[in-house]
Amino acid sequence: MGFRLPSIIKSKASFSKGADVPKGYLAVYVGEKMKRFVIPVSCLNQTSFQELLSQAEEQFGYDHPMGGITIPCSEDVFVEITSSLN
Repeated sequence: MGFRLPSIIKSKASFSKGADVPKGYLAVYVGEKMKRFVIPVSCLNQTSFQELLSQAEEQFGYDHPMGGITIPCSEDVFVEITSSLN
């Protein structure tokens, strides 16, 4: 039996900290328009997602402009990477 990650949730909620993030998930901001995505915390263990986090650390350090983790890539790239996680 395989383990399948739940889909990424695009959030149209406001950019307020912690708004509508279910337990076991976290909000990240992606792309030029800083679109908010709510992703499973289990993504943090995946190598490809850790690479995105390293890029975020290099670009922003620990001072993210949106108050949450900001991922420095396009929305398309982010969705492609995270949809392939398993």
